[in-house]
Amino acid sequence: MLSVTGLHAHYGRAHILSDVALEVGTGEVVVLLGRNGAGKSTTMKAIMGLVRPSAGRVAFLGHEIAGREPFEIARLGLGYVPEERRIFAGLSVLENLEVGRRPARDGMRPWTPERLFALFPSLGAMRNRPGGRMSGGEQQMLTIARTLMGNPRLILLDEPSEGLAPVVVERMAEAIRSLKAEGLSILLSEQNLHFAQAVSDRAIIIEKGRIRWQGSMPALLAAEKVREQYLSV
Repeated sequence: MLSVTGLHAHYGRAHILSDVALEVGTGEVVVLLGRNGAGKSTTMKAIMGLVRPSAGRVAFLGHEIAGREPFEIARLGLGYVPEERRIFAGLSVLENLEVGRRPARDGMRPWTPERLFALFPSLGAMRNRPGGRMSGGEQQMLTIARTLMGNPRLILLDEPSEGLAPVVVERMAEAIRSLKAEGLSILLSEQNLHFAQAVSDRAIIIEKGRIRWQGSMPALLAAEKVREQYLSV
């Protein structure tokens, strides 16, 4: 579904990503792991067109999307949930969801507010509450729900568990497993290995803008030296 090869990206003269390559299959959850500053968020932004790649290919559903505008990429069915959340604080939960609404896609059951309230029950209980009066965890759920209203075939989740209480992290893990059961493909970036283990099929480790390791989640859990080298604090 998503194929990235030879991806390079710069911020000014700083070379942030070097020869990044990864793939995400249909209905697969893949986690991009790494320490702070490893290049996880930049990889997400480069895929989504928010950072223009300086070299490399990004193919989504057979379409070459490297260099396209973010809105064009979104219309193809690629959703993005930023680390910063970026909800509309003055709009209610329902109004935030309406902002993200896109037409249904062939072969997919469309997302509606009621379906999303079943996925995130706490949002259903505050459907008329302004986004600025919600907790961080509730805002994170709202951001994911708003992205799903666009009926994406694949979503990019940037640090979904960061800064959340353990009980909210577990709810987030349950939601991601439910989305996988719906057939949605997911690429998420994470530092929390426990969370990644709970939701992911495969893991990719990035360090200093380069992919250092790829494999199944069980293989990563068995590779103690790899975890110590690239993931330990």
